[in-house]
Amino acid sequence: MTEIDTSVPHSARIWNYWLGGKDNYPVDELAGDAYTAVFPGIVTIARSSRAFLGRSIRYLVQEAGVRQFLDVGTGLPTVDNTHEVAQSLAPESKIVYVDNDPLVLAHARALLTSTPEGATAYEDISLFEPEQILRAAAKTLDLTRPTALILSGILGHVADYDGARAIVRRLLEGLPSGSYLCVNDGSRGTDPDYEQAQDAYNETGAVPYFLRPVDRIAAFFDGLDLVDPGVVSVPLWRPDGTAPAPAPIGQHGGLARKP
Repeated sequence: MTEIDTSVPHSARIWNYWLGGKDNYPVDELAGDAYTAVFPGIVTIARSSRAFLGRSIRYLVQEAGVRQFLDVGTGLPTVDNTHEVAQSLAPESKIVYVDNDPLVLAHARALLTSTPEGATAYEDISLFEPEQILRAAAKTLDLTRPTALILSGILGHVADYDGARAIVRRLLEGLPSGSYLCVNDGSRGTDPDYEQAQDAYNETGAVPYFLRPVDRIAAFFDGLDLVDPGVVSVPLWRPDGTAPAPAPIGQHGGLARKP
């Protein structure tokens, strides 16, 4: 297994730190604190992204009847992971996690828990290898049946926008009609402090993450049928009725069905 480099901050570990997790190192805490000094709202973005993921999975299970999930760019396990939400509602749900980060691999056992009725698998593959992802996913999932493709906070790591769209398109080509795409990513043009903090982070030597204009995030869903309310700031996507009215933030996402 590739050695974990604890001398350079890592986005998955920093995200874990912002979410209140323990799977990070001092270098990640320093980078995370430097980021929040410029833009404290990043903690809200991290938690809102996770909450959006949970709400979208609940919709997929309860309203769309989906029982298969392909979660690419999993990141570190925290709370309300895909399999936990899906299997709490439908124990027979099957989930395949995909990532190729050595720290995530080291924590794979935490992801590999499952209900007896369902299944959870972890595949060590790069986002840039969609053909391999589909082949590996087929070991656990029946890809002739509707499957939800989840890309949460990962497409910003693909510097080339056309390349990112090509990856999404190829993964969707391997899934049947009735499948869904769930995407959320950091958006540019919403908050100058956010952009300044992210640009500074990208210069630290860590794997960069690129914020994109909202219309470019929306274009990942071209050719699909968007679920209302479309591509919006993630707190505004089907918010829980018991919470106060949410404010928009620089993280946009949506959910759409493949015709």
